[in-house]
Amino acid sequence: MGFRPKMLMIIVTLFETFFSLSASTTNTSFDHNYYVTWGKDRILFFKHRQEIQLSLDQSSGAGFGSKSYFGSGFFQMRIKLPDKDSAGVVTAFYLNSNVGVHDELDFEFLGNRAGKPVVLQTNVFAHGLGGREQRTRLWFDPSADFHYYKLLWNQHQIVFFVDDIPIRVYKNHVVSGIVVYPHRAMQVLVSLWDGSNWATDGGRTKANWTQAPFQAHFQDFSIAGCPSNPNSPNKDCYSTKYWWNKRSYWQLNQHQMSAYENVRRRFMNYDYCTDKNRYPVPPVECIEE
Repeated sequence: MGFRPKMLMIIVTLFETFFSLSASTTNTSFDHNYYVTWGKDRILFFKHRQEIQLSLDQSSGAGFGSKSYFGSGFFQMRIKLPDKDSAGVVTAFYLNSNVGVHDELDFEFLGNRAGKPVVLQTNVFAHGLGGREQRTRLWFDPSADFHYYKLLWNQHQIVFFVDDIPIRVYKNHVVSGIVVYPHRAMQVLVSLWDGSNWATDGGRTKANWTQAPFQAHFQDFSIAGCPSNPNSPNKDCYSTKYWWNKRSYWQLNQHQMSAYENVRRRFMNYDYCTDKNRYPVPPVECIEE
């Protein structure tokens, strides 16, 4: 299961060119941009605090967050997920407004029994409303090595990437006067926690605690974002002085669109826009798309 080698080489080369502006220094220390938010006794640091390990057992998980809030940007993390039998275990990398009306952008990795594929769930909360889940089966073993997971957020679109391949695009549309786009300043958050009540097979498959502790590893603590006060959004965050707000990032280019359509056709196994049981009338942003 995966891309043909020749096609993958072409896609990687094109994306390396496109993302040359977004290349970040990967040796940034954890303490420069982040702090431990909970579970400090289940956290270990490696490589001069350039890598962090979060652990989960039956008592607790752990998490960390950015010291600043941001109003736009390009956010990325290198992640290696827990191995073995990880059913019920959720590894999350996300942005959250935390203050006032709820805006949120989620990467949630839903663990699975050994040998079964890990599912990556993405979600978008805007103006307090979520329920915008999409799920993608990863085409590689995310516990075998580090991979990049990235979020591009500007005033035109939000793009979720696995390495340099876009797997989801959420456009900024105002439909019939209804704004369905995150606009509040958000903090970058990471956590490892027990999602046994919902994460695997709808909660039917629970965490196997004989396999604990479950461990996830994280690298690259640089952040390319526009700092913003969560109580008073920085209106400058949509300025084109920030590279991620420039016109070339307002939509996918032709090569990105091809890769995006390929991934969705082959690996996406749930889309809220097509779930007629939940939404007999599709949400307005789905109709607009």
